[in-house]
Amino acid sequence: MHLEEKNKSIHLGNEAILPGKEKLVHIQIDRLPTGTLIDIPVYVFNSKKPGPTILVQAGLHGDEVNGIEIVRRMLAEKHFKVTKGAVIAVPILNILGFIHFSRDLPDGKDVNRSFPGSKSGSMASRIAYHFTKEIFPQIDFAVDLHTGGARRSNYPQARYTATDKESAALATIFNAPFTFSSNLIAKSFRKSAYSKGIPTIVYEGGESMRFNEYAIEQGVQGVLNILAHFKMLADSTMPIPKAETIYITNRKWLRAPTAGMFLPKIKNGSAVEKGATLGVVTDAFSSRIKEVKAPFNGYVFCVNHQAIVNQGEALFHLGAQTEKP
Repeated sequence: MHLEEKNKSIHLGNEAILPGKEKLVHIQIDRLPTGTLIDIPVYVFNSKKPGPTILVQAGLHGDEVNGIEIVRRMLAEKHFKVTKGAVIAVPILNILGFIHFSRDLPDGKDVNRSFPGSKSGSMASRIAYHFTKEIFPQIDFAVDLHTGGARRSNYPQARYTATDKESAALATIFNAPFTFSSNLIAKSFRKSAYSKGIPTIVYEGGESMRFNEYAIEQGVQGVLNILAHFKMLADSTMPIPKAETIYITNRKWLRAPTAGMFLPKIKNGSAVEKGATLGVVTDAFSSRIKEVKAPFNGYVFCVNHQAIVNQGEALFHLGAQTEKP
């Protein structure tokens, strides 16, 4: 990644945040039929000393509250008051989805499938357009905070792009409990950032609309690990070292063999052996019970908490351990 020889001013909208300054800026998107202005609140912390500019963002999906809490907590605890470089922190990118308790916008559009967006497109497309236009030119790399969708709970994990060595290095620095490469999704934030040469990782922890304290703590720790690596923190805010991440490969979704009630028998994040029973799917009368078994040795890093499932629904995400990439 390219870093300036000296610190720079950060320009958002019509405002400039000079070195040594911090400011809350609002990226204006549009108005609702009521006239209510829709904007994206963006916190900028720009230190005097030169260094990288990192984007830490959450709420691309409005119901993914763990990421939102990670950014809020780091703001409250003043972790973004860096001594070198700059942090751009976005607690909630999808404001409308958040206030409607929804992953998507009210019209069903997914902001994270709308990048790089269009100035005259749907609300999701315009949010992506203005965010791309305003934020991308400012940053050197990004951390995108998410949770599992629906009732699927992701054990804390960092995902990087296999063809981007810098994102792989960033994920290693973040040091989530699990780390693995994942494919770029069409029109996603990460793919759009990749096309512009911005190393980006996605952190996933917990499930939508439910706080998970462990996932929140791991997310805060991961961001602090990155800030500490680039010597952006004062010594008093240095993170506490923890066990190294487990690298995952050969990932496989284990799906419901039949419709029924789903009862997990293993804790999320657990190591399992081939043939171990991870859960069962049963009818309400216990006349038909199907076991879900591990097809290989590995780790469970996602569990579906949906009590009633249909045949073929994803129940567990299992991955084998591999060497550091």
